[in-house]
Amino acid sequence: MQAFLKGTSISTKSLLTKDRGVAATAGSSGENKKAKPVPWVEKYRPKCVDEVAFQEEVVAVLKKSLEGADLPNLLFYGPPGTGKTSTILAAARELFGPELFRLRVLELNASDERGIQVVREKVKNFAQLTVSGSRSDGKPCPPFKIVILDEADSMTSAAQAALRRTMEKESKTTRFCLICNYVSRIIEPLTSRCSKFRFKPLSDKIQQQRLLDIAEKENVKISDEGIAYLVKVSEGDLRKAITFLQSATRLTGGKEITESVITDIAGDLIDEGHAATQLVSQLHDVVVENNLSDKQKSIITEKLADVDKCLADGADEHLQLISLCATVMQQLSQNC
Repeated sequence: MQAFLKGTSISTKSLLTKDRGVAATAGSSGENKKAKPVPWVEKYRPKCVDEVAFQEEVVAVLKKSLEGADLPNLLFYGPPGTGKTSTILAAARELFGPELFRLRVLELNASDERGIQVVREKVKNFAQLTVSGSRSDGKPCPPFKIVILDEADSMTSAAQAALRRTMEKESKTTRFCLICNYVSRIIEPLTSRCSKFRFKPLSDKIQQQRLLDIAEKENVKISDEGIAYLVKVSEGDLRKAITFLQSATRLTGGKEITESVITDIAGDLIDEGHAATQLVSQLHDVVVENNLSDKQKSIITEKLADVDKCLADGADEHLQLISLCATVMQQLSQNC
């Protein structure tokens, strides 16, 4: 029996030695692996409030709040790609530091998790947790947590009503930041409890400056016409512009990015995987500049507005485009 146990211990030791050798080999090979590619939207997301572009009023108010290590409940609203989520994440990093950031911040995409059950479970349980401790760098650490609800305008009315009660009860330990595109879809009891900030679309100059900066850091060659057209098709949405730039870089394979390349990336057709909202936007410009009667333009643009609203509410893109094309063809046939 003792011989058996000894044999077992020896074999176990040898197995452990082999496992350690394998682990060491895996570790060394892991070190030699290249870092995973990161989307440029995340790679160049602002790390501090000062890096947020073109939102001077919001930045000024937040910096004053950060100096006192305190924040009110916030409501950020405005077009997509203007820096709403980036701003609150940058402010949270400055408040808590890199060590406490993950412990003190709960980020939820309300369009995916928008029911009342989410508010009752995830949000309420996180808000009830008490916080303590200080930052390792000696800076003051506020005694509260932050709950970020992105796309809050997609939350149901019942969930918003439940959130109102949670905001009242947990005001001592939790701050809420609601982010949305349409502030009119947020119930009044919530908006009255938040400091509201409107994020405006980025100017062409600011977008060009940020895109050229990214292009320089990534060693991307892009013509002046390419940059100008990239800014035009993004329509103030910096996130869309950066995504187009990265896609164009992969498409060209190191060659210069021109206006025609951006046109191929931005696209017009849903069959090629392009967004229907982009088609609606481009078609609007064509209709306004075309030689149609005022009545025809008004009918088509009204239909464009209806389709844009339906797409924003999650309607089927194919059916909406068929309906839009039918209206356009009906109006154009009157010229024949």
